Amino acid sequence: MPPIPVAPENHSHVLAEFDLLDQLLSALRLDSGRLKCTSLAVSRKWLTLGTSAGGLHLIQREGWKQRLILTHKEGSITQVLCCPHDEDFIAVATSQGLVVVWDLQLERRGRPERIGISWEHRGQTITALCWDNNALRVFVGDLGGRVSFLRAGSSKLGKGSAFLMFPVQTVTTVDSKVVQLGYQDGRLLVSSLSRCYLCDTDREKFWRVGNKERDGEYGACFFPQSRGLSVGQPPLLYCARPGSRIWEASFNGEVLSTHQFKQLLACPPLPLITHRNEPHYNPEHKSSQSVAFPRLIYLGDQNLLTWTDSAIYIFTPQNGQVLLWTEVKDLVDIAVYRNELFCLHASGCLSHLSLLTVERCVERLLRRESWSLAASVCCMFQHSITTSRARKSIPIDRLEHLRSQLSSSSHPELLGQLDEVISKLEPLDSASSSRRSSISSHESFNILDCGIYRVISRRGSQSEEETSSIINQSTSEEERLKEFSFVQEDDQVDHDPQSGEHVEAERSEQGLQFHLPLAFRSKPPRMALQAVKDSVSSFVKKTTEKINTLQMNSELRQRPEFREGSQADATVPYGEEMDSEVYDDVPNAEADMQELRSATERAISQIQDPLVLLDPVCLTETLLEWLPVLERILGPVGQESPPSSDSQVDAPGEGRWEGDGLNSSSEQQEKMTTETLKEEEEEKRADCPEVGENRDQCDSPEKESEFSGNTHSEPVRVASPKPIPPDLLDYITQLATLYTELSCFRKQEKEQALGCTTFLRRYFFLLDQERVRRMCLLCHQDQPEVQSSFMEAMLEVTRSSKVVEVIQRGDLLRSLRSLRELQPWSSPPLLAHLHRLYEKHGEAAVRLFSQFYQTITPADVMTMAQQRHFLAYLDNLVQSRAEEQRLSFLQSLLDPESLRQDWLELALTHDAPKHYDTLTPDGQPRWHSHCFSWGYGRLLSLLIRLPADLPSKQKMAETCRGHGYWTGYLYLCCELQRRSEAFSTICQLDDISLLEEPEGLEPQSLEEWKLLIQLSQQCSSGGDSERGVGVNGNGWSNGSADCDRKISPESLTLMLARTAGPDRALAIVEDCGVQLSLSPQSKLVCELLRVTEKRQRAMILTMLERCDRFLWSQHT
Repeated sequence: MPPIPVAPENHSHVLAEFDLLDQLLSALRLDSGRLKCTSLAVSRKWLTLGTSAGGLHLIQREGWKQRLILTHKEGSITQVLCCPHDEDFIAVATSQGLVVVWDLQLERRGRPERIGISWEHRGQTITALCWDNNALRVFVGDLGGRVSFLRAGSSKLGKGSAFLMFPVQTVTTVDSKVVQLGYQDGRLLVSSLSRCYLCDTDREKFWRVGNKERDGEYGACFFPQSRGLSVGQPPLLYCARPGSRIWEASFNGEVLSTHQFKQLLACPPLPLITHRNEPHYNPEHKSSQSVAFPRLIYLGDQNLLTWTDSAIYIFTPQNGQVLLWTEVKDLVDIAVYRNELFCLHASGCLSHLSLLTVERCVERLLRRESWSLAASVCCMFQHSITTSRARKSIPIDRLEHLRSQLSSSSHPELLGQLDEVISKLEPLDSASSSRRSSISSHESFNILDCGIYRVISRRGSQSEEETSSIINQSTSEEERLKEFSFVQEDDQVDHDPQSGEHVEAERSEQGLQFHLPLAFRSKPPRMALQAVKDSVSSFVKKTTEKINTLQMNSELRQRPEFREGSQADATVPYGEEMDSEVYDDVPNAEADMQELRSATERAISQIQDPLVLLDPVCLTETLLEWLPVLERILGPVGQESPPSSDSQVDAPGEGRWEGDGLNSSSEQQEKMTTETLKEEEEEKRADCPEVGENRDQCDSPEKESEFSGNTHSEPVRVASPKPIPPDLLDYITQLATLYTELSCFRKQEKEQALGCTTFLRRYFFLLDQERVRRMCLLCHQDQPEVQSSFMEAMLEVTRSSKVVEVIQRGDLLRSLRSLRELQPWSSPPLLAHLHRLYEKHGEAAVRLFSQFYQTITPADVMTMAQQRHFLAYLDNLVQSRAEEQRLSFLQSLLDPESLRQDWLELALTHDAPKHYDTLTPDGQPRWHSHCFSWGYGRLLSLLIRLPADLPSKQKMAETCRGHGYWTGYLYLCCELQRRSEAFSTICQLDDISLLEEPEGLEPQSLEEWKLLIQLSQQCSSGGDSERGVGVNGNGWSNGSADCDRKISPESLTLMLARTAGPDRALAIVEDCGVQLSLSPQSKLVCELLRVTEKRQRAMILTMLERCDRFLWSQHT
């Protein structure tokens, strides 16, 4: 990787893309070629997207959740604009020239309604919309130069306002297309192809801005003055001019100055900071630019935004400087809210950009744990990072943490550059450096924008000298502490709560001198000793728990000396008993591990013999000899013999009291934990009823029994009860995984053998997770409990992952981004996270699983999701490939080949027409039933085109016929050479286009023509009653053009006449025995065909004669 070039010092801002909106468009299905986004607008709460089908999607920006879809039958959406002073109102323009003002009524929870409609621009392309910043009035400009305004009435304006219909008024008509509109304080700014006009809408006065004309799309906008000495002054006007120039004009339209940016733009473009690719900065890319600025937009913090189809430019016009310019491809439109930019590209894609200072950008990248990208930005813009001002948002310890996250093997040069940047860091201001340095020596902190110090304490930061000094200053407190036993102290706390309050009051009085309870201040002596006492008490409790566990293990091994002498041991003092238990158990643990090692090595050596490994009986015997040793040493506690009551004899005094306290406290803790979890689940369901509905929808009966209602008595163990050496663990993993696979696919006949599910749950910490996953894929239909146990174990293994917290918050897009940051993926943990996402979001999550393909296969998703949700995943996965690759890609997914038939039946039974709509009661095709749309039609068309053997093709054809999927049935009949059945079906469907289309089935011989004419005669005589009603219940009217598309002997005769000539066609009809009387129109067509045929023959004869004469002339 080449070194990252350094940007100049004057570049302090960047454009960054943190949120990728591709998944949002995919969820809205706006990423297909048929439907795409055509316009957008943004406000504080909403992102509105207009589509080519006339739909308006209202997206809540918090969580990127869709709230509404508003439909328009008047064409595609060309312009959309949110009201700046009330987000409940949205103006929409369509391709037919309609302008609609919607009242969303979200605050009143009513239905959205159209409160204003204008057809003033019917037939014209609307090019600009603009809201009045004080009233519900929308200004509209079109391609012809007309400017009008539409006033809307709403119940928010007072009683009766909603019933008023205000007339649409034309403001003016300018000389050419309206490029941009702006409104501020009663003045309307109109920018056309040649001039800028300023209109006083109250006094109906108009004047031009400047005297020089222009030719092309140039924007204009108002620029509020809200800083420094200009506060309260009227806004300025900025109008684009040719040659990268911008006029600055007063509020009255008088040109004050001209800003020239041509030479200022002769600087390299700054890279776009995005996760899509690495930022690249080329300092040698310098050339002056003569740019036409088609739009000008006021961007928060006194900046001016404009763009072309290939770049974004941001100026600070009051300083006459270029803040930045960045190359962005295929820009069509940009919507702005404060410092956020939402860009629409020519392909219909969206991008969400933010204008930030460099240090704020790095801080957000660090917060998202984008380590390599943050390091690249630090190295590229090191002049901004090394300043003392940047320490407020990026402390030195955060940069050190960033350095520790980079790998020296994958980013060696980046690490070197980052070290240089860290060495150049400037400290904070001297006025506060002493205080901040004292903080940084003990704390990790940063300073928020509001001035608050956010301090993260480092444990153990105090030095030993400080701790010893604190303890030496309070020897009297230590002596008092020694006099107290733990029993008395706890009894005192339990039985005398008032004394505790009194002590706390004394402590608070002593500590009143510390008004700032910062963590780096030294603690008072009493408080320090209290912390020491608490730590000692906690250590003793943990030691007691460990001793009890070791004692239980020793009893379970049935050592006779312990059981026989249990009464005598009860009189031993607690300290001596603890020492003897601990030191006696250590050699026993080593002996057990040595025994397990010898048994494992013996089994490994036996299975290396091919005669044992390839013989299931011998292999089973070998593993069953090894299994009892594993059970005794690593098996669960209490599995062989439950602990008897005699073995749990309490020692007198302190030991007995602590043992009872531990047992009771653990039981109470378990109760409290269970009750707390239940209460949290009930609160979540009460607060979010839709989450419960999604879970109910996402879980099929099989899934409920497998995951939510799992009542298996054997708990899942994901951690080893004892430390196992790594070399021994590898051998045990091989044997344990082999036993799991053998018990899954081969029924164990011996009683001492453990079942597959029981062994998996008991020894999951020993298994190879990837091999178990593949095993579950093969046996999940026969043994679903194995799959459920595996998933339960993986959920437990991944419970501590940071991604789980993000998933539990319910933000689908953020969860997917967190999963993408975990690359490279491992299949079992990723599968567990996707299972959580599916339980949380259902079908919306499954549709996005295609991005994890190859790590997660369709077989994995099939075991997790419902059938209809799996179809949505499969359809999205196939459509994500290029069109020419989809068939071969779908073929590669068929493992085994029988999945073709299973997936075909799934696609034919979900989101499909009803049987009575496509089939008659006797199983024949219903008239025009092939016109019904199938939800998974694209997937079906690929499935039937997959290569297969003859029996599979025949079975697929019968399946398509049984479900009424006639398009697929006709294709398969053609492949199987069952053309007579296909012609019979086409005649019953009664659509001649099935014979004419490029993919239609056209007769290839006179026999097929005769058969087709005879079939049409039979169908036309027997099915007239059904054909009178259309597919959706609409009757055909006489003289309709659709009547000519019916299949009849007359229409087939005309079709044959175009191929073989009218005379021959009529002769064939007579041979078929069909009495045909042509209509006058058909007779006219036949006469025209005869004339055309004669002229063609004459022309061909003339051409042949000329060729003959030419050849003879050349011969002579």
